[in-house]
Parts: sequence; structure tokens; C-alpha cells
Amino acid sequence: MPCSPAARRVTLPEGMAPSGEAAHFRALERLYASARINQLFPSRLSVTAPGEARIAFDVNESYFHAGGATHGTVYFKMLDDAAFYAANSLVSDRFLLTTAFNLFFTRPLRAGPVVAEGRWLSGKRRVYVAEARLIDSEGEEVGRGTGTFMRSTIALASLPGYAEAP
Repeated sequence: MPCSPAARRVTLPEGMAPSGEAAHFRALERLYASARINQLFPSRLSVTAPGEARIAFDVNESYFHAGGATHGTVYFKMLDDAAFYAANSLVSDRFLLTTAFNLFFTRPLRAGPVVAEGRWLSGKRRVYVAEARLIDSEGEEVGRGTGTFMRSTIALASLPGYAEAP
């Protein structure tokens, strides 16, 4: 019987930095947190496993369009980011770039906590395909998207947010 994901988690001794895959995941989380765009969209990324990412955020009325629901900008940003980081969790040397993204709005998104869940679907060389879904505070899916992401020439290690925390 395989172990549950929670049973595979390891707590490092105090003062010991993560290495390998875990270090890459934490560096991606720092990279996300350092992006200036996230000053406009406060949110928290967690890379939970290879090919999986989760973004938690709160929607408030400042994101609403005239019809009283969240503008599509928020759907796109959070879905793209979750899918992107799910894919980039599998690439430890290069920054990926979004080359296409298809978005489906399934219901209006109201104010409250929201989670974007991303997961890698295919690709392991140059182009990656990943999907994401938005889940509202009632556990309902409100949007879904699928994107393609291409390896860039930008080294992850060259990005200040990716570098080890001071």
C-alpha cells in the first residue's frame, strides 16, 4: 500500500536548508512572491509536489466589474500562474514562458477566499502543457484553464527572487 502524500513529508532539523527538489520548490515560491504584479494581487504560492502548484488568495470587491463579480483578469492571472508554476516545478534550470492559454469561465466569482490548483499534463523537453482550476470558498469550480509553456533562455538562477533568501 503506497504512503499518503502527507506521510512522505519530512521535517528538516532546525537550521538545515532544503536541498534538491524541495529547494527548487521553495525558490519558485520566493520567485512568485517577489514578482511586482503580486503587489496588485496579494496571494501565496505553494509548490506541493512535482507538477503541482496551489495559489491561495482573497477576492474583494476592488476586483469586481460593473456586473458585481470578479473581472476576468483575476481568473486569467491566477489560472496562468498556477499552471505555469506546476510546469516550472519540473524544470530546475530555465524560466518557462506562457505561449498560449485557454480560459473557461464556469460561474461568477464572488468575494472571499479562492484557491487556484495547477497541475502538469504533458511535455518534458521544450514545451509543457498544464491546467489549472479555480475553487471558490464553497468548494465550487468557478473557472478552468489550460496552457502551453516553453523553456526560455532565462536561467532561473539569474533571477533575484529565485536566489537563496538572505
